[in-house]
Amino acid sequence: MARILAIDYGKKRTGIAVTDEMQLIASGLTTVRTHDLINFLKDYVTKENVELFLVGEPKQMNYEASESEVLIKEFIRLLTKAIPTIPIKREDERFTSKMAFQTMIDGGLKKKQRQNKSLIDEISATIILQSYLYK
Repeated sequence: MARILAIDYGKKRTGIAVTDEMQLIASGLTTVRTHDLINFLKDYVTKENVELFLVGEPKQMNYEASESEVLIKEFIRLLTKAIPTIPIKREDERFTSKMAFQTMIDGGLKKKQRQNKSLIDEISATIILQSYLYK
């Protein structure tokens, strides 16, 4: 089997999480400046066996697409062009940032540590991946 890589796409930075090769455990990998994201992913897939990109799908409470969906669709177009051999699926990412923040509180992180937006993005990507795995 190969890894699944989850992407919590953001305008400035993007959280990334990945499974182990057995696809049992979702772990935060890193946060990347969005400007560098395609290059990071191209490099990552040359080193690791990835079978699926899982991109968060932000929706509003009424299930309509959020305004950031325009940016995400452009990213998906570029990703498909850059790495055409790996399929892309979408996963609802509503509330992942709030859940990530709560996870940080539950984990005992101090207030200063909880202000680390990069960590929130990475945890959000992990939550997106866990949600996909445990369906």
